[in-house]
Amino acid sequence: MTQTLTETTKAIVRATVPALTTNGTEITAAMYKRLFENSNVRDLFNQSNQGEGGRQTKALAQAILAYAQNIDNLAVLTGAVERIAQKHVGLHIRPDHYPHVATALLGAIRDVLGEVATDDILNAWGEAFWFLANILIGREKQIYADLQSTEGGWNGWRQFAVVSKRRESDIITSFVLRPVDGCAVVRHRPGQYLTFRFDIPGLPPQHRNYSISSAPNGETYRISVKREMDGLVSSFLHDRIEEGAVIEVAPPTGDFHLPPGQERPVVLLSGGVGLTPMVSMLETIANSGQRLPVHYIHGAENGGVHAMGQHVRDIAKNREHLKTAVFYGSPHDRDQKGVHFDHEGYITIDWLAKNTPIAEADFYLCGPKPFLAAFVNGLTKAGVTEDRIHYEFFGPADELAAA
Repeated sequence: MTQTLTETTKAIVRATVPALTTNGTEITAAMYKRLFENSNVRDLFNQSNQGEGGRQTKALAQAILAYAQNIDNLAVLTGAVERIAQKHVGLHIRPDHYPHVATALLGAIRDVLGEVATDDILNAWGEAFWFLANILIGREKQIYADLQSTEGGWNGWRQFAVVSKRRESDIITSFVLRPVDGCAVVRHRPGQYLTFRFDIPGLPPQHRNYSISSAPNGETYRISVKREMDGLVSSFLHDRIEEGAVIEVAPPTGDFHLPPGQERPVVLLSGGVGLTPMVSMLETIANSGQRLPVHYIHGAENGGVHAMGQHVRDIAKNREHLKTAVFYGSPHDRDQKGVHFDHEGYITIDWLAKNTPIAEADFYLCGPKPFLAAFVNGLTKAGVTEDRIHYEFFGPADELAAA
């Protein structure tokens, strides 16, 4: 972020922090209400995030508040901007979408704050919005260009056929996807996700992100999807999508990934279906021939919901540099210790400190929010520096430290 806002604008935005603290969620709820009056814009959003306690509304309110609080030091928001840009590219957001958001946001501020929202405040927030929007537009343009120019890359939606459907556990099923046009696919960075557009009869287009659970191969992608309770799209995939079905897919995006040339030891730490990007990373390291020390550590409730366990054991077999440890919180009688899992109970920071190179490793984490809140904060308290903690989580981005 190298551009600057005027000092007057920054002062006004700073002055709105108390109002945003008190009324932020009300403002973002009003903004989405205005925005979704345009069906073309509404259909770009995952509507399940608008429910479930208003997760997206709260997350956006927190993001706007963070923007105002850091208006004098926007460099701290660089990571958040990158995550947003990557998600926007997956959804095929274009510059002409931004004016709709600007109009909805400023209108919502005026609606909620009433007379407090003076012309000076609205003008300042208009300038602040477009300052950030132009940074996002520029970064998104670069990502689009890079994807288009990369071998196997594309922009927008591309048709893929389901060439394999495999049940991995009672609640997780894998789908292997190959492009209908028979051409190559861009080699994703292990940890990235794909964005999908589903046409479900009687509903507007549904968009979802699913992590890629396979190593890059230039030909196919694999996703491994958990059936969520009352999950509209996950149930559709499990129940209705069979081999031969064709679905629309955007190119791989996401800023959570194993970097090329990783040198430090790696700890892959996951809970539940959070194992999907970790399996991609593990496969990639194993296929590379690099003897990079890796600790794959996964937590599940029991063998009924534990996916890809044998697959992971097969990858690590006869590779001394790849170590695995699986924890079951409540193993079934049929779950055999030493066969299906290694430890009964839950992963702890103390266990990690004793069994992984915590002083030097890079930690990659993925799982439900409580899992991540515990381990991101726990690892930090254990002395793991921020630059060695990398995480991905499900749903709209919000502040884990508050959990």
